[in-house]
Amino acid sequence: MTTRERPKVMTLTEDAAQRIKTIMANSDDDVVGLRVGIKKGGCAGMEYTMEYASEQRQHEEVVVDKGVRILIEPKAVLFLLGTEMDYRTEKLSSGFVFNNPNETSACGCGESVAITPAKLDA
Repeated sequence: MTTRERPKVMTLTEDAAQRIKTIMANSDDDVVGLRVGIKKGGCAGMEYTMEYASEQRQHEEVVVDKGVRILIEPKAVLFLLGTEMDYRTEKLSSGFVFNNPNETSACGCGESVAITPAKLDA
């Protein structure tokens, strides 16, 4: 029986990794990583969440990409599978952007999204 490597739930672009490293280095608290999740909210139904993680919680998925440790809340894994996190700087704004293949729509203001859980291979 051969086993295959599990795909990463999330990946980071270079820009996102550098921005996260900078933010975490300037934190006053002891930080072990960036916690990413989802919550119900907004006009499209769901919102991405991000916060400093001072410890790893039980059942969190841990992804290390480009030197950044991302802790993913268990209920968010199927919604984030295959997501690439980017950091964009534009003329009048800058921020993190989630390029999520499971996203089915987004609201006009960009604050919330509709996401369908990824289908697992049989």
